Amino acid sequence: MLKVNNFVRSDEFILLFNTIMLTLSDKALALPASPIRKLVPYAQQAKSRGIKVYHLNIGQPDIESPKEALEAVKNNTLELVAYPNSGGIESYRSGLAKYYQNIGIDVVEDEINITTGGSEALQIALTVTCNPDDEVIVMEPFYTNYNAFALLSDVKFVPITTSIDNGFAIPSVEEFERLITPKTKGIIICNPCNPTGVLYTKDEIEKLGDIARKHNLFIYSDEVYREFCYTDEPHYSCMHIKGLEQNVILIDSVSKRYSLCGVRVGAIVSKNKEVMSAVMRYAQARLCSPAYGQIAAEGALSAPASYFKGVRDEYIKRRDYLVEALQKMPGVLCPTPMGAFYAAVRLPIDDSEKFAQWLLEEFSYEGKTVMVAPMGGFYATPGLGKDEVRIAYVLKIEDLKEALKCLEEALKVYPGRKN
Repeated sequence: MLKVNNFVRSDEFILLFNTIMLTLSDKALALPASPIRKLVPYAQQAKSRGIKVYHLNIGQPDIESPKEALEAVKNNTLELVAYPNSGGIESYRSGLAKYYQNIGIDVVEDEINITTGGSEALQIALTVTCNPDDEVIVMEPFYTNYNAFALLSDVKFVPITTSIDNGFAIPSVEEFERLITPKTKGIIICNPCNPTGVLYTKDEIEKLGDIARKHNLFIYSDEVYREFCYTDEPHYSCMHIKGLEQNVILIDSVSKRYSLCGVRVGAIVSKNKEVMSAVMRYAQARLCSPAYGQIAAEGALSAPASYFKGVRDEYIKRRDYLVEALQKMPGVLCPTPMGAFYAAVRLPIDDSEKFAQWLLEEFSYEGKTVMVAPMGGFYATPGLGKDEVRIAYVLKIEDLKEALKCLEEALKVYPGRKN
């Protein structure tokens, strides 16, 4: 027991007092919860009640990883798992450079830095190019974790809104230029886009390049879904824009391309030597990316073209079924996604956060329910996305049918349904 100012304080009071005094940083308190993952406890509770939950909330493919990647790990002969080079295992970077060269992106090994997933790649890119309070324009809705990366890098995101009503078409040059200030450092584009599934055309990418050239801006080009394009035209990278080599920073990852989410291997690619020098210094400060993850990623480079064709064909089947089923539901709007494996969907509901939680807490159909990602967290502008959800069509057709049947029945009885 302690006596302070003639008051006797118990050990419990001292512990409470110390806990109050140990405060978190403003940055920690401001970090947003993931709209993709924050409903997980409700899903776990539903499962504990015996409810089968179909996960349409998260981009975790059920497609098998290439056997070449798995065998590379199984057959490795390492006797010591040492630190890899901070920039990445040399043989992997060399192989990755050849991969890019084969799709018309002219880079060499030294213009690639291997990161711990695409998430770290974007965070590093923002950190080495932006000062505190610099601004980056981002088209909303956008991958929700961009919010966290901006906060961690002390960068201000300036949203430019796209709308489900016109299929999330890219805004005009004039709309972009209205947002550009002396503090603007760049533009983020995700192509194909998570969460909307939009695939931007060559003309749209060139238009973006014209803005970056005119105002001397960086383009942070998130292309982790490059292999998932459902048109006859090949994917057009920002790295393909002529004369903009110093402005483009490519963000990449093996997570979705090779269904290797858990290996946590991504890449920053740029021909800007100053940027890549700064990236290396940052990489050295955090030592290296996972050794076995890089071994798997390097093995995946040997996957045959038939692997990608099979994956692409499967996702097209799933997408077509999803869109057709959704469009038959009264009051539902779902533009046809042309890339990635997501669909942004407007539902006849009052609030997608409430709806998603209700699905897990109060609803079931024949012992099953569905988990979706509310879209509000994919916007920076408050109030947008309130009646929208993102659906990831990463389940096999049989499960997708069951999940969408659950969604259809749920919409019939949801208390907050809008007519």
